[in-house]
Amino acid sequence: MEVQFTPEQEAHLARIATKEGTDAERLVKDAALRLLEADSRFRAAVRDGVAQADRGDFIEEAEMDARLEKMLRS
Repeated sequence: MEVQFTPEQEAHLARIATKEGTDAERLVKDAALRLLEADSRFRAAVRDGVAQADRGDFIEEAEMDARLEKMLRS
């Protein structure tokens, strides 16, 4: 697979790679792999959520609000 970047994007990637102590190709590969892993985790979580909803496993709105508030404070 080949990905095309503008010269400006390539320069930007090269600067980031230099700061990270790697080369631009490795930087892009690593970023793409992290994206794929995150997407896979997200899709699995959505499937789990849909399965829970299908089983009728819900929480009340007040409990969800409390959970979100706790997450935002931490």
